[in-house]
Amino acid sequence: MKIYDISQEVFTCQVYPGDPSPEKITLNSMDNGDLYNLTAFSMCAHNGTHIDAPFHFIKDGKTVDQMNLESFIGMAYVVEHEGIVSAIDAMTMLHKANQCNLEASKRLLIKGNAEVSLEAAKVFATSNILLIGNESQTVGPENAPMAVHQTLLGANIILLEGIRLQHVPEGVYLLNAAPLNLAEADGAPCRAILIDIDR
Repeated sequence: MKIYDISQEVFTCQVYPGDPSPEKITLNSMDNGDLYNLTAFSMCAHNGTHIDAPFHFIKDGKTVDQMNLESFIGMAYVVEHEGIVSAIDAMTMLHKANQCNLEASKRLLIKGNAEVSLEAAKVFATSNILLIGNESQTVGPENAPMAVHQTLLGANIILLEGIRLQHVPEGVYLLNAAPLNLAEADGAPCRAILIDIDR
């Protein structure tokens, strides 16, 4: 069994333009004579590796605490792609994943510098997919993310953004990307991992 940590470190993570960066606050330090070390921190729910719940772009959409954990934990398929994901690309990805493992095809992780187009989002939205993961801080175009987000989140597809897959070969894995249980939140950070069960 081999475990891949596909999460960013929080305090040095990438941040979507305009979002606040994580801040680390040392409350107590043994170096300063305190009895123990104690850290506090603040961060945006969408810093680093995180999930988007439907409520992020859908007014009456489900919040993080209302999502079924089945979406975040289960077999997943890693597929490599560079550039814009077209509708044909999306269909090819789904077909490839289906051929390898039907359960894994419900959670698709896109490796590479990829941007999901609206046309691809519509293909994913009509499939049986539960989750789409990508390496950038937003699944769609950075300068116009709304349409892609609304299409995917409107279909109750969870978005796992800001993952790191450079050392993960294409294939089937067990994914655990359970988010922090933040009540009424539109997103949440997570420690996402992939497990290669066959190794």
